[in-house]
Amino acid sequence: MNTFETLSDLLLHNRSYRRFDASKEISEETLRNLVNLTRYCASGRNAQPLKYRIVTSKEECDAIFPTLWWAGYLEDWDGPIPEERPVAYIIQCLDSRHGQNCLCCDGIQLEAITLGATALGLGGCIIKSFKAQKLSESLNLPKGMIPRYVLALGHPVEEVQIVDMNGLPDADFKYYRDINGKHYVPKRPLEELIIK
Repeated sequence: MNTFETLSDLLLHNRSYRRFDASKEISEETLRNLVNLTRYCASGRNAQPLKYRIVTSKEECDAIFPTLWWAGYLEDWDGPIPEERPVAYIIQCLDSRHGQNCLCCDGIQLEAITLGATALGLGGCIIKSFKAQKLSESLNLPKGMIPRYVLALGHPVEEVQIVDMNGLPDADFKYYRDINGKHYVPKRPLEELIIK
């Protein structure tokens, strides 16, 4: 498999997983290695304004969970049951000492982390909907560290499948689950992405 095929395969398997095996832990060293990947990413103005809080303890994971909102399109689902909750989190924070805007750094770095997690057989879910003040207090974040995203991590126990949208401009892009809990993510076809 060449490098392009390897990257394509990683991207295909780098899905948003929301249910995990809570009996399988992830080490702090693994999370540190994932955060280390961000050092190789491009950064607007090369300011490198993002910092990361690593969470692996059950106590802190339990404190983070109620600050999160899970899967907005799944309106009748309150998030994973205790046996399927994340066993680790990486909290991405903007260090306000380095500016008030991280430009495009947040997405680039989160993609690097989730691709790294996928390469290790892990899964994650990038969460933007959370109670920032409560999260900051729960983790005793230093002053000036502004939480931007929460990355929930674990060993996935759900199947997530990409499905093609029908190509119509008004096609439904919302992810959904079938009656067996299989998660589907519609994606636009390549021809719709290319401007002619």
